[in-house]
Amino acid sequence: MARNITPRKDNYSQWYLDVIKAAELADYAPVRGCMVIRPTGYAIWENIQAKLDAEFKRTGHVNAYFPLLIPNSFFQREAEHVEGFAPELAMVTHGGGEELEEPYAVRPTSETVIGYMYSKWIQSWRDLPVLINQWCNVMRWEKRPRLFLRTSEFLWQEGHTAHETAEEAQEETIRMLGVYRKVLEEELAVPVLAGEKTAGERFPGADHTYTCEAMMSDGKALQSATSHFLGQNFAKAFNIQYQNRQGELAYCWTSSWGMSTRTIGAVIMTHSDDDGLIIPPRIAPVKAVIIPLSKDESIAENVLFPKAKELAAKLDEELGGMFTKVDTDFHARPADRFFTHLQHGIPLRLELGEKDLAAGTVRLVRRDTGAKLDVKNESVIPTVKQLLTDIQADMFKRAKDFREANTHDAKTYDELKAIIDSEGGFVRAYFGGTPEDEVRIREETGATPRVILPGDNMGKCIITGQDNARLTIFAKAY
Repeated sequence: MARNITPRKDNYSQWYLDVIKAAELADYAPVRGCMVIRPTGYAIWENIQAKLDAEFKRTGHVNAYFPLLIPNSFFQREAEHVEGFAPELAMVTHGGGEELEEPYAVRPTSETVIGYMYSKWIQSWRDLPVLINQWCNVMRWEKRPRLFLRTSEFLWQEGHTAHETAEEAQEETIRMLGVYRKVLEEELAVPVLAGEKTAGERFPGADHTYTCEAMMSDGKALQSATSHFLGQNFAKAFNIQYQNRQGELAYCWTSSWGMSTRTIGAVIMTHSDDDGLIIPPRIAPVKAVIIPLSKDESIAENVLFPKAKELAAKLDEELGGMFTKVDTDFHARPADRFFTHLQHGIPLRLELGEKDLAAGTVRLVRRDTGAKLDVKNESVIPTVKQLLTDIQADMFKRAKDFREANTHDAKTYDELKAIIDSEGGFVRAYFGGTPEDEVRIREETGATPRVILPGDNMGKCIITGQDNARLTIFAKAY
């Protein structure tokens, strides 16, 4: 167990922060609630970004960029939207040494300014659909910040689309939810439950909000991505009209969807252990580290290092990128060198010592399980490739098995309260109550409805007792 990391069972919040510090992922900025994303953390985000961006473009979306500052009057046009974001807005009131005629909000999200621009660009049904995404930062003034999970400024992507029909906009909303689920599960090895949010958890100004909910290793839920069917609410607020196929003026139907650097927090809390970070191979900036080992620094540097460098070049060629690192801290103790890479979450460690060189072998050590394997030189490259595939799959399976083992069923509200209090995790229960009922549940249990499970499974609501309630996941959440 690492001395510089608090055990999860003792203090989960501190464990989380210790892992971030030990892996050098991020640090606190001089502005309260903001963070500095360090190179390793940013490299993970770049890899997530690349996976998402490829999926966006595959589904016909293009990237653009919109202003950081949004006129405050824009937020007044959509009542639910302004009410939902008003407490989180950061306002610019002065510029160039003068008070501004109108304050500008530092964007918390871009539906308003993008809606304004769409009203200028869309004239005819021939202009539709508009499928635009932007990669940017946003600002939501956070009172209780936590690195990656809740910071006043964070990085994300936000997609905004406009369509002829409600059906097309709804299809887009669900399509992008599927994209998020695919990336989260296949690339980040984070299993999620994808479905609709309840009315009380809906995005301000949306008709329907859909979510990907993941279980962290303490049993709490983390909302990992959202996709919103906005109906015609923003189209009417910003006059996004077009001439339809019958020659009449009609309002567009719109959607918006986003995923942020919060997903790095999801990776940390889904996979890491008391020794430090564990990164799924598909998003790891470094997939394998080769460590030349000898008590004689000269041998390590002049004999083993060239062999390690040659092997790294071959691995990078096979892996299709610069994914292999060679450790050159020849003066440091082997245990310290191992531990440094372990805490940085590198999926595979390759040890090359004098005995290994003489035997024509390399020792491979998995970060996720600690399993060791001595492999002949000619088998190293195919074995590394297979192990990286196995690690990715095994990490996903462990996380999914953990979620299943910590998901419970409640037939009554008393059962739900008892499970949340004693066991935690996810609780399945039928729910068809109001937003006021959701507030009551949160106040009495600390849990909220995270996601309505898809399907036709209906039952009696645990709050109202009425039939036709939908099966819903409840949990405490970040």
